[in-house]
Amino acid sequence: MTSASGSFQTEDNCRIAWRTDGDASNPPLLLANSLGTNLGMWDPQIEAWSKRHFVIRHDMRGHGASQAAAAGFGIDRFARDVLGLLDHLEIVACDFVGLSLGGMVGQYLGVHAPQRLRRMILANTSAYMGPPESWDGRIAAVRGNGIAAIAGAVVERWFTPEFRAASSAPARILAMLLATDPEGYAAACTAIRNMDQRGAVSGIDVPTLVIGGTNDPATPPEHAEFLASAISNAVLEMLPTAHLSNIECPEQFSQLVLDFLDSTN
Repeated sequence: MTSASGSFQTEDNCRIAWRTDGDASNPPLLLANSLGTNLGMWDPQIEAWSKRHFVIRHDMRGHGASQAAAAGFGIDRFARDVLGLLDHLEIVACDFVGLSLGGMVGQYLGVHAPQRLRRMILANTSAYMGPPESWDGRIAAVRGNGIAAIAGAVVERWFTPEFRAASSAPARILAMLLATDPEGYAAACTAIRNMDQRGAVSGIDVPTLVIGGTNDPATPPEHAEFLASAISNAVLEMLPTAHLSNIECPEQFSQLVLDFLDSTN
């Protein structure tokens, strides 16, 4: 498997780290990570997906090896970073997989830049995650006491108790969360707090697979059901997981995505 990594500078002078896996002649597949993780969250999928796709990953600004930026931006800023990455790699259009925050970015792209997307997978995500007061408390905790102040509670919401007891994966994801820049995390929380795409997503015409978790307390099944009903070309699949379904059911998640991409060729 051929791999490469690098970074590019956005127009607002934020450095975004990226990695590619697979043959560049294959169809491009761009992955967008969740709040509090980095591009390594997709490791369970890379072997299978990179055999048939040119897989592109990046760390959201404020996450992983990408620079943090001052708060005051919204989901649109994360979307512009994706478009900047596609331009940097000279890719006209791609398939897109986004989970949680990554799925929120996908929704924005589906509305505002559909010409850059061929097909889209929105996993464990929502068009609106209120109430704002819940995010205010998290932002204050992180800015006052660091990521560790919220890490335990967050990981409990990300995985079912059975999976936490049986797998070492939650510890790996917890390490990602604890390594996230607190200001980058708080800025992303602010963007999610201010987001409401419920009225806009009905305008998406990109073929879309929505994946939800039956035990997801962060973006419950009704959030996935709303997206699947609002987006005209959407189909819905549910997995028996909490929030990070690609980690908790990696083989099933990987196959759902591949089957969808094959069926919509």
